[in-house]
Amino acid sequence: MFSFLCFSMASCYTLTYTVGDGSKTGEVIKKKNHYLVYGLAPLKTSDPTKMAGDAKNYDVTIKHTFVDGLLNVLTSGLYTPTTTIVIK
Repeated sequence: MFSFLCFSMASCYTLTYTVGDGSKTGEVIKKKNHYLVYGLAPLKTSDPTKMAGDAKNYDVTIKHTFVDGLLNVLTSGLYTPTTTIVIK
């Protein structure tokens, strides 16, 4: 049973894209996105453009962190958070 749980939590979701020439200063901004029912119903999502502020060049990564995946498993998919990371 334990090995099944480990393998079921091993998958990950990551989306990365670059705006302009990519990050220049290395400043990192993180925010959570909150979804219900396996991500089908968004409650609150972050806006990478607003997170970047006036920066014209930055990198964006949206992913399930370990904690996000753990919360998903503990709630049986009812609550499915993701994390948005903007690097200026």
